[in-house]
Amino acid sequence: MPLLRPLPFPRRARPAWFALSAVGVATLLVAGCAGTGQPKSAGHTPIASAPARLWPDRPPAPAPPPDKSGQDKPSPLPGLPHVPSGDIRTLDALDVIKAQNAEDARQQTPAFDKATERRIDRCATEPKRCPVRAPEYQDLTHDGKDELIVGIEQSDHTVAIWAYMIRGGVVNRILDTAGSPLSVEVSDGDVIMREPTTSPGYEMRTVHSWDDEQQTMEIRTMEFDRAVSSPAPRRKP
Repeated sequence: MPLLRPLPFPRRARPAWFALSAVGVATLLVAGCAGTGQPKSAGHTPIASAPARLWPDRPPAPAPPPDKSGQDKPSPLPGLPHVPSGDIRTLDALDVIKAQNAEDARQQTPAFDKATERRIDRCATEPKRCPVRAPEYQDLTHDGKDELIVGIEQSDHTVAIWAYMIRGGVVNRILDTAGSPLSVEVSDGDVIMREPTTSPGYEMRTVHSWDDEQQTMEIRTMEFDRAVSSPAPRRKP
């Protein structure tokens, strides 16, 4: 007797509305994918152009003569003991300043008026009237040794800022500048001074950096900058 095969179970026919709905959903999905994550035009981009040189037919101005008023090389300072260790902290900062004043007098280039010089000479006996700020020590030359930084307040309230290093056991001045600083700071060996300007909301920012070729601190940046300094405390009379 032949075996009877089971009849296949008949598949239920899907209604027409189901097929139409599936097509509609697929269409929406495709439309949704196409509408997300695609770049959109931001409009026309301006075409970059080369700078337009004004008055190209005019010759450039002649170069100014070299500035002889600034410091362009280290200045050995006589009148101080030899320091074979290279540690400038072994010297008294006030002795360094007095030696500098004496050298400036010999060169007939005094940095201060007579009143300020007298106050410097009396710092030991009249410390409250001493115009010399506390000495600071920072590595300005990136050689792993600290340099000496001194600030001397003058009668007109400007501040002379000097920095010294020891080279071959001899004290050398590597920074000679002055200003009316709102703040002075050292960042990665740079001496940064901020001064007030006549433009509200702006300060003058001057950065002195070590120049390995010149072996001095040279001006790297001088610019107007947004005011960030806190007002300096009032100086006591």
